[in-house]
Amino acid sequence: MADLDNSLEQEPPIWAVFGDLMTGLVGVFVLLLVWALGFQLELSQSLKQEVAKREAEQERRQALEQALAAPLAQGRITFEQGRIGISGSVLFELNSAELQDEGRALLESLLQPLQFYLSEHDQILMVSGFTDDLPIQQGNLNFTDNWELSAQRALTVTRALIDAGMPSDLVFAAAFGAQQPVASNEDAEGRARNRRVEMAPVPRATQTDDDQ
Repeated sequence: MADLDNSLEQEPPIWAVFGDLMTGLVGVFVLLLVWALGFQLELSQSLKQEVAKREAEQERRQALEQALAAPLAQGRITFEQGRIGISGSVLFELNSAELQDEGRALLESLLQPLQFYLSEHDQILMVSGFTDDLPIQQGNLNFTDNWELSAQRALTVTRALIDAGMPSDLVFAAAFGAQQPVASNEDAEGRARNRRVEMAPVPRATQTDDDQ
């Protein structure tokens, strides 16, 4: 009988075991709650950053469109999805990369609003040349194909902007030839639309630690 009493005295009471179990469960619940709250906070911050990024991009586009309001109203340029489009016929004669007087005057009128926009938003200007898909006319010794023509036209516009006062580190040229048409090349109207130069603000390249 004495041994039985000693055994009962050594075993912990049931309420103590239950209390330890509840304490452990509460601890697990608290950890799960903290994790859930942290995840929700991180997700909320990510969403806010994404919304802010999109709003900033929208504001930049609106600011550029306002800066270009006059030439847009005159129908001398187009502005779609952040890109400024100028018809090739305004800038150049057919199969030529020599800038016409009308085109030079237009570029000079765009210089100040473009330069202001780029400096305010810490961006640079990409000048892209495009052509239609017709081969270069025979007898033209200046260009071997549309790639070369589009490249030279982009360089001509880039140099004209620099000559007019654009800092050379704010602008660069790119060539696309007959790639990325905006209209069908099956008719003259479509080909005329595809012969164009586009200018688009783009972010500056960032230097990584590996490049240093």
